[in-house]
Amino acid sequence: MSKGHGILDTIFDQLSPVHPDGHKFVGIAAAVTLLFFFLYPPLGWICAGITAWVIYFFRDPQRVTPLRPGLVVSAADGKISGIEKVVPPAEMGLGSEPRTRISTFLSVFDVHINRAPIAGRVVRSIYIPGTFLNAALDKASEDNERRLIVIETPAEGDVGVVQIAGLVARRIVTFCEVGDTLGTGQRFGLIRFGSRVDVYLPPGKNALVSVGQRAVAGETVLADLQSIEPEREARHA
Repeated sequence: MSKGHGILDTIFDQLSPVHPDGHKFVGIAAAVTLLFFFLYPPLGWICAGITAWVIYFFRDPQRVTPLRPGLVVSAADGKISGIEKVVPPAEMGLGSEPRTRISTFLSVFDVHINRAPIAGRVVRSIYIPGTFLNAALDKASEDNERRLIVIETPAEGDVGVVQIAGLVARRIVTFCEVGDTLGTGQRFGLIRFGSRVDVYLPPGKNALVSVGQRAVAGETVLADLQSIEPEREARHA
């Protein structure tokens, strides 16, 4: 341990700030906790645990994002649940040519802040109401409540991002609007509580991750649009 960096410093280094969108939820949970501590302490302790989980859910850790042109980073924390070549939703206006779709499933324990997979201008943002099926199911891409975003890049083609609500998720939040310019890894939204995010690559581009791999939003490289490398093979061990 370096001089001047004690145990408390190490502990605080592991803590993440709460995203502003979560402040009201933390406040409500804390108020209910105090009320139950006054009325019935055993329930107060249970509520204290729930409050701690709410703080944990809305954590917003810093990320170190690679900035080389052409790199597509993960838009979400979670497990890569699917990599398929599919025609993107018609609402995105991305044409009828199949594209590689990389799906990331977020459990209630993952960071839920979503980050831009690539730098560019938001040219389309469409909210579609729907059901709340298990986000891990393939048909969730077509049936669940979702927000579709298209990011236009200067030279690499359009990249699509879809925020999909899940069984527990009941609210999709998007911080960007049409016309906004996003930087790679910039926060653009979140989903409460448990969900899925799909990223659609430009036609002919391959994923550099594998199903089952853990992804970190803003850091894990999903694809390299300037590379002709084929899809990677992986071994589960």
